[in-house]
Amino acid sequence: MTQSTDSLSATGVGPSDPAAVAADGSSADLPDVADTEEAPAVDVAALGELLLGTWADVRRTARELAARPELHKVEGLTHTEHRERVFGQLKILVDEGAIKRAFPKELGGEDNHGGNIAGFEELVTADPSLQIKSGVQWGLFGAAVLHLGTAEHHRRWLPDIMDLTVPGAFAMTEIGHGSDVASIATTATYDETTGEFVLNTPFRAAWKEYLGNAAKDGIAAVVFAQLIAKGVNHGVHAFYVPIRDPQTKDCLPGIRSEDDGVKGGLNGIDNGRLAFDHVRVPRTNLLNRYGDVAEDGSYSSPIASPGRRFFTMLGTLVQGRVSLDGAAVAAAKVGLAAAIRYATERRQFNASSDTQEEVLLDYQRHQRRLLPLLAATYAMGFAHEELLAKFDGVFSGAQATDEDRQDLETLAAALKSLSTWHALDTLQECREACGGAGFMIENRFASLRADLDIYVTFEGDNNVLLQLVAKRLLNDYAKEFRTMNVGALAKFALGQARGMAYKTGLGAVGQFVADSGRAERSALALRDPDMQQFLLAERVQTMVAQAAQALAGANRLPQSEAAARFNAHQDELIEAARAHGELLQWEAFTAALEKVQDPGTKQVLTWLRDLFGLTLIEKHLAWHLMNGRLSMQRGRTLGEYINRLLVKLRPHALDLVDAFGYTQHHIRATVASGVEATRQAEAAAYYAELRASGTAPVKEKKAGK
Repeated sequence: MTQSTDSLSATGVGPSDPAAVAADGSSADLPDVADTEEAPAVDVAALGELLLGTWADVRRTARELAARPELHKVEGLTHTEHRERVFGQLKILVDEGAIKRAFPKELGGEDNHGGNIAGFEELVTADPSLQIKSGVQWGLFGAAVLHLGTAEHHRRWLPDIMDLTVPGAFAMTEIGHGSDVASIATTATYDETTGEFVLNTPFRAAWKEYLGNAAKDGIAAVVFAQLIAKGVNHGVHAFYVPIRDPQTKDCLPGIRSEDDGVKGGLNGIDNGRLAFDHVRVPRTNLLNRYGDVAEDGSYSSPIASPGRRFFTMLGTLVQGRVSLDGAAVAAAKVGLAAAIRYATERRQFNASSDTQEEVLLDYQRHQRRLLPLLAATYAMGFAHEELLAKFDGVFSGAQATDEDRQDLETLAAALKSLSTWHALDTLQECREACGGAGFMIENRFASLRADLDIYVTFEGDNNVLLQLVAKRLLNDYAKEFRTMNVGALAKFALGQARGMAYKTGLGAVGQFVADSGRAERSALALRDPDMQQFLLAERVQTMVAQAAQALAGANRLPQSEAAARFNAHQDELIEAARAHGELLQWEAFTAALEKVQDPGTKQVLTWLRDLFGLTLIEKHLAWHLMNGRLSMQRGRTLGEYINRLLVKLRPHALDLVDAFGYTQHHIRATVASGVEATRQAEAAAYYAELRASGTAPVKEKKAGK
């Protein structure tokens, strides 16, 4: 990419330069971020188009739908009333044709997998309960039939699923195993004498739990169970199971259902539990794309390896994680749009004037609270667009090799984890940044945060997902060194002893440069994009290499000892996976800059990308210092660099949130409606008139003078 105009590399300034660092190590004359002769301006319309991404038209259509009041969350409803409202909203989605995108053309769909997710995630701005309930119906229940079933299953069941004739549940999670799907206890045992599978819940911990549509609306469910035929357990498979009478809505014989009741959020969804007491379904109700049982009970599969078969089946359902990533980014955008607009209108304290109070966003601390979150949200939005493209490539068949699927699963796991955590942090900070007003339900911060809280643990607990990412990184690392000769491995070992990170297959850059001399001036040019990438990528690389060394030979140990060794390094592996996700987001932001044509917009976005990168480096500053990647002197200057970027970005904050493209019909926060500006104008006019009248009371301090 074109090097940022505010790069330090051209200045040659480093801590060895007297002009840059005083005797005490503090910054004496830090170079400022680049000034142009004319302040840059953001082309909001063009930036908005960039943010809409590949499926811009779908997003526009989805946002028009999400702006309709009949789809909006109504605060204060009982959970029973909220459930009824959301189920009615599903029917609106059907009537508007909003659910057809992912389904086959021969069934009236569009085979538009990326567009389907892009449109679906926009529903979070209307009501997260609507987004998730529609995801349960069509993104989980319907998608399981679509991706795990065959053409006959599609013909039999998808039309009724698509038009909501058959609302359904996705019965995978068990109260006793959570994210450990491979260990679920529900069984589906084939009875050769009747040609049926017998589904059974053997004990209480095997109840299917937290299932949307299970408490009252579901007529059928896709149930995941251990398939047993001829006394052999062939692992987890999916079955289409009717659970209620369509007319009476009573549970069918052998089906037990319980209501989860009121939750911490998403109360428009009827989450519940299901259990099966020797429930029989026809053999043909097995969704048999990846595994089948013949009439005589013999099992067959196109995938010989049970482990690979299991992960292939689960991989077809990755769209849940993809959509949560996008919805979390959208929710963060809504929160920031409200909080930043409020911060540009709300005034507090007479810091620089006796007659005019300061706008909140002019305070450095307020900028520190909100603008790095804005930068991270942009990074996550660009990363999500790349994830969507990868998802569409795999599910359209255009890029659907095993490696493509593994890449998609790893990318979705990493990005979903970081963005859902980020959404909670952002909504909480936005709430606090709006003071008491932010706590009022009319401003949505508390409501949105409550609804998104569960996003960090469903479709995979974030820590479990990051462990999946870490294992992939270790696997890639092992593959890289499997092809190296003894000389290369010896070089790697020597490099580690010197504090260097040998280049692996993780896409990292270069090697460690000692913090001295001419090399230092290049290595410490922190606003140079190459150096930001170096520091972020090399951190991932080093952490993975250290973990790999610590775990070397564990696969040859007895099972308990191998597990203990892995557990001893689990935390650092998860941190490496988080660092990998951060690197992916930074790289996505940097790649997006190449698409920006307008010079002013590009300059502002470059500052925003630098803010994201430098904030990450500051966040992990202790690691960079302890591992010798940065000097103590440069570490001290990092905060000041960031503060100067904040000053540069402050005039563009409103433009940057306006480019999100969300209207008041999406944001729906009173603090962002302009009411605060009206109040402030009224107050300013009152005091101006009072001063002009000559009748204003004199302040006590001046009264005695």
